[in-house]
Amino acid sequence: MDSLLVITNLPDRVSAEKLAALLVERQLAACVNVLAPCSSVYRWQGEVQRDEEHPLLIKTAQDRYADLEALIRANHPYELPEIVAVNIVHGLPAYLQWIVSETRAGAPA
Repeated sequence: MDSLLVITNLPDRVSAEKLAALLVERQLAACVNVLAPCSSVYRWQGEVQRDEEHPLLIKTAQDRYADLEALIRANHPYELPEIVAVNIVHGLPAYLQWIVSETRAGAPA
C-alpha cells in the first residue's frame, strides 16, 4: 500500500477546483484538498516574487504518480509548477487502502 501526498499550488480558486476535480474524475487521486489561499514568497528569474496561491493536497497511489504528474503539467497555468510528492509512511491502514483502491480503473464512482 504505497501512497503519496502530492502538493501543488494554483494561482486562483477556480483553477485549483478544476484541477482537483479532474484528478479525482480521472482516478489519479482518491482525494484532493483545496486549501485556503496562502501567501507565497519565492525567487523566480532572479527576482523575489510575492503571490497569493491555493495549495492542493493530493492523495494518490505511488504507481499512479507519473500519470498524475503528466496531468498536472498539462493543465497547470504555471511555466514551472510546484509538484512535490511525499511518501506516506504511516497512516490509518483502511484509509491508505482506500487511496489505492480509488485510484484503480473500475473503482466505484
